[in-house]
Amino acid sequence: MFLITLKGNEPIFEQIVTQIIRFIELGVLNPKDKLPSVRVLAQELGITPNTVVKAYQILEDQGYVFTYQKKGVFVCGTPNEQDTNKLELEFTKVTTLCLSQGLSKEDLKKMIDEMEGD
Repeated sequence: MFLITLKGNEPIFEQIVTQIIRFIELGVLNPKDKLPSVRVLAQELGITPNTVVKAYQILEDQGYVFTYQKKGVFVCGTPNEQDTNKLELEFTKVTTLCLSQGLSKEDLKKMIDEMEGD
């Protein structure tokens, strides 16, 4: 999926960032798509994991991706789409946490209904 030039003038992490942004803009990568793990991408490209981490961190800082702890890195979309997608991802994080702590779906629905009634 990614094509990098090891002997080029552009640093490898910048090549990864540029390509992911291009894939998002072209619709090859869509919101909520999961990116390859740091280890997998580093192995595929024959580079160090730190290089991939740096690229993913830049993309997250720019609002293109979101790291969901222990689940991976996901596409937020273009900066115009990021607010909606981040809100959905935050909601997913909260509901997943609630479910993992023993709340049922029915309890969550009830809580949301009660909030709407305020």
